[in-house]
Amino acid sequence: QVQLVESGGGLVQPGGSLRLSCAASVSIFSIYAMGWYRQAPGKQRELGAIITTRGSTNYAASVKGRFTISRDNTKSTVYLQMNSVKPEDTAVYYCYVRDYSSREYWGQGTQVTVSS
Repeated sequence: QVQLVESGGGLVQPGGSLRLSCAASVSIFSIYAMGWYRQAPGKQRELGAIITTRGSTNYAASVKGRFTISRDNTKSTVYLQMNSVKPEDTAVYYCYVRDYSSREYWGQGTQVTVSS
């Protein structure tokens, strides 16, 4: 069972920056992809950004150019650097992991609120 520990959420002003972190309890070598999904009030959960073990990335159109996903293989940790945030980025952000057996794991979620 993979445990995911998220951190970095909070309140940020429009145009500001925030960095989310998610540490997995297993070796990075058992993980195919790590990423972040988000769910705004009254909306479905959607992909924010994802990165594979090989470094391939995929971003939602709404965050491309503003958010950057990266990972530290030595720590089995994935990061989401959020720049130029907007009120519509307000959501609960969930860490996501998929292993090589296509099993999926989710973090508990961290709240990000963009407001002045």
